[in-house]
Amino acid sequence: MASTHSRTVSAAENRRNATLGGPRTRVHSLRVGDGEKNAQHDRPSPNGADNAPDEKSTEKRTRHVSATERRSERNTTITKEQIVKTRSPVKQNSGTDNGRGVANNDSGSPVVRKSERTEQEVEEIPWEPQALLIPHSSAPLAIRVSAPPLSSIIPKSLEPRSFKDMSIQEQETAMIDDLLYVLMGYEGQHVRFVDAYRPTDERSRLAGPEFRILPGLDPSLRDLSSSMLQMATHHMAINAFVEVQSRAEFGSVNHALCAAIRKLLKDYMILIAQLENKVINDPTYTLHQMHLHTIPTSQSLHHLNGLAQELLKKNSLLDEDLDESIDDFDADNILERLREHGELLPGSMGKNRCIGGKVLALVTDRLIAYSGDPAARTLLEMLLREASKPYVVMLNEWLHQGRIKDSHSEFLVGERSGIKRERMDEDYTDEYWEKRYYVRHRDVPPQLESVKEKILLAGKYLNVVRECGGVAVSNKMRSDVPKTFSDPQFIENVNSAYTFANASLLQLLLTKNSLRSRLRSLKHYFFLDRAEFFIYFREMSRDELRKTHNHVNVGKLQRLLDLALHQPGSIAASDAFKDDVSVQMNEMGLTEFLMKIVSVKGLDQDNPDGALALQSQTPATAAGSKDDGKNLDGFSSLTLDYKVPFPLSLVISRKTILRYQLLFRYMVSLRRLEMLLVECWSDHSKEKAWIHRSTVSGIEKWKRRAWCLRSRMLVFVQQMLFYCTEEVLEANWKRLIAKVDEAENVPQDDDNNGASNSNRKVKRTVDELMQDHLDMLDSCMKDLGLTQRKLLRLHSKLMHVCSSLAHYMSKLSRKLYSADPDLLSSAPDGSTLSEDPSALMSRLEENLQDHEQHFNRLLKILIDTLNYYAATETVTLLGLCARLTAAEEGAGRKERESFGGIV
Repeated sequence: MASTHSRTVSAAENRRNATLGGPRTRVHSLRVGDGEKNAQHDRPSPNGADNAPDEKSTEKRTRHVSATERRSERNTTITKEQIVKTRSPVKQNSGTDNGRGVANNDSGSPVVRKSERTEQEVEEIPWEPQALLIPHSSAPLAIRVSAPPLSSIIPKSLEPRSFKDMSIQEQETAMIDDLLYVLMGYEGQHVRFVDAYRPTDERSRLAGPEFRILPGLDPSLRDLSSSMLQMATHHMAINAFVEVQSRAEFGSVNHALCAAIRKLLKDYMILIAQLENKVINDPTYTLHQMHLHTIPTSQSLHHLNGLAQELLKKNSLLDEDLDESIDDFDADNILERLREHGELLPGSMGKNRCIGGKVLALVTDRLIAYSGDPAARTLLEMLLREASKPYVVMLNEWLHQGRIKDSHSEFLVGERSGIKRERMDEDYTDEYWEKRYYVRHRDVPPQLESVKEKILLAGKYLNVVRECGGVAVSNKMRSDVPKTFSDPQFIENVNSAYTFANASLLQLLLTKNSLRSRLRSLKHYFFLDRAEFFIYFREMSRDELRKTHNHVNVGKLQRLLDLALHQPGSIAASDAFKDDVSVQMNEMGLTEFLMKIVSVKGLDQDNPDGALALQSQTPATAAGSKDDGKNLDGFSSLTLDYKVPFPLSLVISRKTILRYQLLFRYMVSLRRLEMLLVECWSDHSKEKAWIHRSTVSGIEKWKRRAWCLRSRMLVFVQQMLFYCTEEVLEANWKRLIAKVDEAENVPQDDDNNGASNSNRKVKRTVDELMQDHLDMLDSCMKDLGLTQRKLLRLHSKLMHVCSSLAHYMSKLSRKLYSADPDLLSSAPDGSTLSEDPSALMSRLEENLQDHEQHFNRLLKILIDTLNYYAATETVTLLGLCARLTAAEEGAGRKERESFGGIV
């Protein structure tokens, strides 16, 4: 404020002298103010002016000298800081006379003397404005000098001359002088901040001050000044915006935007200097001319201020409208934080940040909205170009090097630094691929919306290639990469980087890491296409696998498996990856586990594999499933695990291994049931109680019924195995291998940067290959009916009935010896029962009939259900339905023929 009231008066006085000395074009007003009326009283009459021109000029010089003396006297008071103010002789004399008069009238009144002393003390308080240093902030170019004092607190002795005491010419001169200061952000003598403005309050400075003009100004001058005062408001608001948005926490895009705005403000200050030079050197310069010269700059500042205010609202630095805050509510962000086990602390979701891509999107939206205004379009295009430069630098580094340098989280690709590659040697989950890098969908600029997935994948591919050392990735950035969004090669740069990164990672996976051989190895062990090692392992570990799952010695099973895999002459012995196979025991049955998968609801329905994969590796199960798993034997709990090194673990992830394990357990359950029924047939073929032709027709009929039921169950299981292996697993496997071969046969480009290969179409990408692998396993599970609750229940019941009959018939020899009178004499010692043969045979008939009824009913329901799902879900089930129907018809015909030959 000291600069406002202690300004040098030479320029102003020169302009006044020039104004009073010669004619000058003025703005004409239709109204005559009080100051003009007073000026008319001071002027001499026209007659006096004609008769005495010398007297008139002498009077003007006298007024000028007295004004200069008064201004010098006031400056002396401020600079010398005298306690007792000097006054003009006229004021002192009049004040002394008045003081004496009062003293003579009220010499004995103590109240009057006290009031005189109080007024004298108030007037003797010196005016000492001070400038202070503001503490450092994270904005390197922020102003560190405190704001000058407000004009509302200056002493009355420093108050300027009222507009009412001035002529219209003097008013214009005073307003031009004040506007030069106001346009630079300071108060003038007659133009001041409104009382509500607080320069120490950040929100008040960001909103920009409103100015008020002291009363008495001519209306035409007030109208001209108002538009320029609005420009001054915008200038101060933009200055405050640049200081705030230049802080470190607002990111490099905001910093680049502020740097571009700072260049425009520098041009603005050059304009103010030119206006001042014009005012000093041109006595005929008017307020109207100043207004015309500032119109283009005023429009530019208007657009800048609109952009700044919108950014500040997005950053919660200014009050935002309720409708806009509702529109910015992000429910998906809350759900994402819940999925990631984040905490919703009070206020943690309410603070908005407009950085990075959001800033570019905001500038782009305003550019589209004001595309019909050439000046606004040019201004916003320049701001977008400058603000996008650091963003494009981050983009190029991600596309061509696979690295992110984003300390303020403003890039469209985010990185979770807690997920590291080192953890994948122990737990090769797919978190490194799917969760370490992700797209911030709300922070994507409109220019990158169509290629955001390519940008994500290109950097991910290069990141893996660089960490594995498969292909040399240059650490130096090419010089021909685009620098801004407006570059015509911008989209082509993204496509070429994506093509090169995809080809590099495919080459790394298919050649150096032998992806095809790994997939064949998985097929051997989990699909049991060459199952001689498993038969040998099952025979050696039969006694151990008959125990309950919590009593099985896993270490012993692992040694037996290693022995079976390294057996000379075995097909598995020549497999290079046999040491990556290990034994694992589950505490949950297959049907129960699959029922949990198909019953997933709520937030986990998009990713049911993560939680279930974690459950499958957890030693302890839930309280509800412990009772169900108590009776699980080793066969029902047995599964294999497979260790996959990085980067193959990206394709053969925990999701895929989990599906391989489920298919393996399903295959093992079918093969075990087939083994039980075959062993039952073998016992019936060798045991005398079964091969003897009894003279009792009831016993012989019972045997025939038991043989037919066993053979029907065996045919059912074999048909299921054939359908599972030939029509589902093998067919889907061939389709997967064809896609792998298609990706492997893509020609490679010698140019590491891939610039010349940008227009070549990518046949298969790494993500597509990963998805193909996952889709193959999902198709297998769907075609086998492992994703339908009703089919799972029917399959479980049928398997239970078949295994129950096999266990039951393996123990019937002793009962047959007791029931058949022909075998009593030739029965081995201790193989007969002391029970009535008729009662024993009646019970055997009843048990066999129960098994027949259950099997027939469940098989009929299964065939009808398969027909339904073949028409609604997958047509592949129609083949299984036809096979089971034909097998049942053939078994029924043979059964009728068999019973027809019995007498």
